[in-house]
Amino acid sequence: MPFILKRLGFFVLSLWAAITINFILPRMMPGNPADIMFAKFKGQLDPASMEAMKKAFGLTDKPIIIQYFEYLKGLFTGQWGLSFGNYPTPVIDIIKSSLPWTIGLVGLATILAVFIGTSVGIYISWKRQGLLDNTLPILTMGIQALPYFWVALLFLFIFGFKLNWFPMNHGYDDGLVPGFNWTFISSVIFHGFLPGLTILLGSLSGWLVGMRNNMINTLGEDYVVFAEAKGVSTSRLMFTYAARNAILPQLTSFAIAIGNVVSGSILTEQVFSYPGIGGQLTNGVLQEDYPLIQASFLLIAVAVLVANLVVDLLYSRLDPRVRTGGTDK
Repeated sequence: MPFILKRLGFFVLSLWAAITINFILPRMMPGNPADIMFAKFKGQLDPASMEAMKKAFGLTDKPIIIQYFEYLKGLFTGQWGLSFGNYPTPVIDIIKSSLPWTIGLVGLATILAVFIGTSVGIYISWKRQGLLDNTLPILTMGIQALPYFWVALLFLFIFGFKLNWFPMNHGYDDGLVPGFNWTFISSVIFHGFLPGLTILLGSLSGWLVGMRNNMINTLGEDYVVFAEAKGVSTSRLMFTYAARNAILPQLTSFAIAIGNVVSGSILTEQVFSYPGIGGQLTNGVLQEDYPLIQASFLLIAVAVLVANLVVDLLYSRLDPRVRTGGTDK
């Protein structure tokens, strides 16, 4: 219980720091985002109209401490401001419409990469120096060395443009109404196959090679050798004795990967014109849409913090030494 309370306290403190930094940084930038945005209206609107527009966007000259508490209030009530580039659409509505696409695409691809890479890493470490052990790590590392966007463009050109096997853009067929029916779901899967495959292949090597190396180190430990000498079954030796301990470093990487799901694979989403949060963030940067950028960055930070908290608690469950500070009490 003290360990859990300590982790929760650290999470709350980190969350407050992330929120505060997200509030302060835009206000420390040289110049005024409002002036940059309204510069294009210079000479077209009178001062009264300009002030009315600034009020509509929530821009104010109030003292910084009052702005901070108003920011906190808006943050926890869902009032994240209006998008500069999609006025008068609220930022929260843009996040709500794009976030599920990224979670579905990048989240599923990441989970598949972790499961496949970890499982194959366990197997080839047990059968080390075999054909798969000599080829798969090199092959997957070669694929991962290729830039995400280059692989995405290659898939798009071959399977979308040349062979016309898969659609080249968007998240579902034009004319379909989103809903929980097979027509819409199958269209989403069809459109997400190529971008999902790009993300899967690009991240598979890290999980496979990492688990293989962890397993080889663990298989050389005395307790594993002793269990093997006692005649413990192969499956129990592989999973209960070796894999359970070898998988612990993977959890830390998994926390980072899951936290980064929210940010999406920005370049991949851009190549396939996928309606995820990565594409929205890119458009926000290009349009200098500060409320959207600020909300996106905060969302990414919160996702990473939550993922790390969950993995810390899971880590302590799998390895009791974490709860006791590395001792065997």
